[in-house]
Amino acid sequence: MDHGTLHAHHGILHPHHHEGGGPLESVLPALALLVCAGGYLLLAHRVRRRNPVRGWSPWRTAAFGTGLVLVAAALLPPVAGLAHRDFRGHMAQHMLIGMYAPLALVLGAPVTLLLRALPAPRARRLTAFLHSGPARLLAHPATGLLLSTGSLVVLYFTPLYGTASAHPAGHWLLHAHFLLSGCLFAYAVAGPDPAPARPGVRTRLVYLGCAIAVHAVVAQLMYGGFWVDVRAPVPQVQGGAMIMYYGGDIAELLLAAALIATWRPERRVMPRPRSGHPVEVVEY
Repeated sequence: MDHGTLHAHHGILHPHHHEGGGPLESVLPALALLVCAGGYLLLAHRVRRRNPVRGWSPWRTAAFGTGLVLVAAALLPPVAGLAHRDFRGHMAQHMLIGMYAPLALVLGAPVTLLLRALPAPRARRLTAFLHSGPARLLAHPATGLLLSTGSLVVLYFTPLYGTASAHPAGHWLLHAHFLLSGCLFAYAVAGPDPAPARPGVRTRLVYLGCAIAVHAVVAQLMYGGFWVDVRAPVPQVQGGAMIMYYGGDIAELLLAAALIATWRPERRVMPRPRSGHPVEVVEY
């Protein structure tokens, strides 16, 4: 990024983040993460007990645990305290909650784990839901791209960021949005869990490329101070833009690697030819 592009009069003012809400802001996230970890381990134990031979992959468990650790690192001190005072801390939080943690959580295959742990009738209902219209719409990469990456434009180029940051409830809503939309995009692009509406690898790579491009453009505009509406000192905004630019690139490269690692050829059966034997076609 070119330091000469910065406009000194672009209207970025002093921060007005709310101060931390005391120990409660650390205790509640820690308890929620412990509940999530306990629930995942309980389901994994149930799956192993039900099918000792097949069991459950320890790599999946490690991936999910890593995701929870990344969320904890973002929501607990020292990062949480820094995010209240410094826009660079907020952007580090954003990267951890919205990009790195979601990929790890999704690689833990929680939907597959739940399907294998549930009784057969409930598993069938969950499978039916995954094939429903609303679920197929949510699972499409376009939806994840719009909610995760597209929302950055609304957040940082309108007064929304300042309004949300000034109120504890808004701050937590931002965290929830980053995490859920990040999980949705990672699941749609590279998740090992079943997703009936997931398009082919080439299409998913196109959506991932779009996400990379949008992140780069937003970071460049933020660094240069063009149209950005973030009320923080200029060095903080520039630092936050650099974290988004380089941190986003690394996260999206990891997502691309996960897409390649979790990719499997899709098989479909063509109509019977005149010989009467079905022809199986492998799509790459």
